[in-house]
Amino acid sequence: MHLLNLGILAHVDAGKTSLTERLLHSAGVIDEIGSVDAGSTRTDTLALERQRGITIKSAVVSFPVDDVTVNLIDTPGHPDFIAEVERVLGVLDGAVLVVSAVEGVQAQTRVLMRTLRRLRIPTLLFVNKVDRRGARQEELLRAVARRLTPAVVPMGRVTGIGAREARFVPGLGPSAPDVLAEHDDDLLAAYVDGRLSRDHLRAALAAQTRQALVHPVYFGSAITGAGVDALVAGVKELLPAAGGDPDGPVSATVFKVERGLAGEKVAYARMFSGTLRVRDRVPYGDARTEGRVTAIGVFDHGTDVRADAVSAGRIARLWGLADVRIGDAVGEPGAARERFFAPPTLETVVVPGPGVSGGALHLALTRLAEQDPLIGLRHDELRQETSVSLYGEVQKEVLQATLDDEFGLCVSFRETTPLCVERPVGTGAAAEFVKKGGNPFLATVGLRVDPAPAGSGVDFRLEVELGAMPYAFFKAVEDTVRETLGQGLHGWQVTDCTVTLTHCGYCPRQSHAHQGFDKSMSSTGADFRGLTPLVLIEALRRAGTLVHEPVHRFRVEAPADTLGALLPVLSALRAVPRTTVTRGSVCLLEGGVPAARVHALEQRLPGLTRGEGDLESAFDHYAPVTGDTVPERPRTDHNPLDRKEYLLNLTCRVGR
Repeated sequence: MHLLNLGILAHVDAGKTSLTERLLHSAGVIDEIGSVDAGSTRTDTLALERQRGITIKSAVVSFPVDDVTVNLIDTPGHPDFIAEVERVLGVLDGAVLVVSAVEGVQAQTRVLMRTLRRLRIPTLLFVNKVDRRGARQEELLRAVARRLTPAVVPMGRVTGIGAREARFVPGLGPSAPDVLAEHDDDLLAAYVDGRLSRDHLRAALAAQTRQALVHPVYFGSAITGAGVDALVAGVKELLPAAGGDPDGPVSATVFKVERGLAGEKVAYARMFSGTLRVRDRVPYGDARTEGRVTAIGVFDHGTDVRADAVSAGRIARLWGLADVRIGDAVGEPGAARERFFAPPTLETVVVPGPGVSGGALHLALTRLAEQDPLIGLRHDELRQETSVSLYGEVQKEVLQATLDDEFGLCVSFRETTPLCVERPVGTGAAAEFVKKGGNPFLATVGLRVDPAPAGSGVDFRLEVELGAMPYAFFKAVEDTVRETLGQGLHGWQVTDCTVTLTHCGYCPRQSHAHQGFDKSMSSTGADFRGLTPLVLIEALRRAGTLVHEPVHRFRVEAPADTLGALLPVLSALRAVPRTTVTRGSVCLLEGGVPAARVHALEQRLPGLTRGEGDLESAFDHYAPVTGDTVPERPRTDHNPLDRKEYLLNLTCRVGR
């Protein structure tokens, strides 16, 4: 059986979910096409998705194309849910990127296409809504070639564009040989000699599409069905089948986790190798916890059916893995997963409403974090507050509605703030020695902090012999260093630095005659975990840190005569235009804007540009915070900045 795991991606409202409905109808899986507006689509199963008419969670549905079984994954289009898209990209064999023939290439379209090209995922483009007034063909193809990729091959032409009767006439366009010859010398020679056959051209098209070198473009309408049959034929002919050895070692990746009717975890996993059977015991996750698979569901002809086994290439729902999380490897770990998109750059405090207990709210947020690892929960015991990380304001609204609908919890939010980071500005070192200088721990720890290049993260190194003390103590120091760096001198995560262990020492295991281990005379891991934050924070204090805020790159396309009104507002929002280009009546501005001001820019742009302005933004870099006020983040640890308070907190004597 041939399998294909296909993702449907698009900017919000390009018609992605409607296309999914049309594909299922064409394949005979559903008798009636669902409507996004009516909330009756097959893949938008959440009540909130039906109410808002947007996709929030990825969904899987299967349909046959002759002898090929396609697992179709519908993904969110709104940029606030880009994390959901990221998880899906790692399990795809191919993709269809939907573009609106009316709105054209939009901000999220560019972000998605850049990522698909970087990951070399074979991708077809489907230009939707050719039946709508204002639909364009040639102009849109030029925009695709200019803003997405020049390696596009039109797979036909549209007749009656912009009318309900619009139809797609399949057939390779005259530009196909030129585009394909860029990557095939034999085809180029045949083309020049006049001996290029249609079969040779189609074979080259299929080969180059599967290598993600070129991108076929289809036109059509998900509403009327125009062009959909040609797209389905292209999916079968041009995209690669799922690979993997069913007899190899079991290896799968979890890309979605949900709760079943009884509250149990259900993991959606793509099988890359091997065959997994019910009652098999398999390791999973970073801890390599072993779990027993109690049930398996596979996708077939639009439904989820139970199966005794699932083999390489398929997508399955797995029961029985109690502690599974999104991104976990099941069985043999695969290649390390790359982060495709930037992490969230915003944060807000969730405020419980009347009658909502902090415990119930924390439990509900923990459940949601299981389904979305980028909901970075941060609980402040002292203030009894829980913060969550966000991509944008729409995500906040969805989180609020989800807590109300699924958990019956009424909440509100404080003002959204940017998630800053701290970077060391110099080198700092500190050390504390056993039984010296008021060190209450049976441990010696010396650490040096050095700045590292932006984007390098945290590196932990040794300047002492690995055999100088038990490995468990080295591990305790390293783990505590990484944990402590979560809150620097100003409370923000410290990154882009190298931490080196310069001194170490311990008290060997001792015991009295005829008695057991004497903890008061022997070092334990707790000694190293307790001392390391004090030493590290002192080293950071001597190095100094600088708070950096997230900055988005922005691209604004607006009428040229609105530039005078736009520039002062950009300045007030601390946006810095770097390039300004005028093309006829349209002006294009590109530059940087603090992440905290993006939402305000989105809100003000329509009024400044008569509703004609188009904004595209995405995280770009962290920049030092300017101004006299350095943003501080409340601490949630034992506060190693204050030695006395830290030791009191550590020994649980605070408030007693």
